[in-house]
This record gives sequence, C-alpha cells and structure tokens, in this order.
Amino acid sequence: MKTQTELSGSRLTLFPQGELDHHAAASVVGEIERSIDSALPRECVIDMSGVTFMDSSGIAVVLKAHRRMSELSGKLRLVRVPERCRRILAAAGVERLVEIETRETVHNERT
Repeated sequence: MKTQTELSGSRLTLFPQGELDHHAAASVVGEIERSIDSALPRECVIDMSGVTFMDSSGIAVVLKAHRRMSELSGKLRLVRVPERCRRILAAAGVERLVEIETRETVHNERT
C-alpha cells in the first residue's frame, strides 16, 4: 500500500491507496509516523477515498496516528471515508476520538 502526502501550511494530508489490512498496516503506520514527524503539523487529515478494503488492522493505524498527533497537541481527522470502513471504525468506537467524515458528508458540504 502506498500513501501519498500533501503539506499545506500546518495541515498534512495523507492519501493511502489500496487495501489497509494486516499485511499493509506496518508499512502504512511507518509512512504516517515519518510524515507527521517530518512535517510536525497542527492538523493531520487522512483522505481514505482510495482505501478499497480495511480490517481491524486499519483501526490500529488510525489510533497510532491519533496518538502521535495528540503527542504533538495536534488533531487527526478522517475524510472521504467509504461506508464500509466507517462501519468498522464506528464499531470500534473510533468516532469518539477522531472526527470522521464519510464520502457523503464531504459531498453534501460542497453543494
């Protein structure tokens, strides 16, 4: 799984692409942590529109990113989250820690 990054001011946006499963989780966590440590952003946004599959390992990725941003007194936000991924995150209670915007939410805000 490859993750592209974009830095705009104090906002770091990450664009993971592909399957976020057990096999990809370790490398994705490493990429996210390196990107955060390099940019030291106030806000980190993970655009999940390119995630085609996610299992419980994806929850760990999100929680580790949240923990790293909390250590920097920053904020993590997930955007364009596919419905299937949102349900997995909601079942784990991640919505209590991280702001999650579905594809529909973001689409509706633009209109």
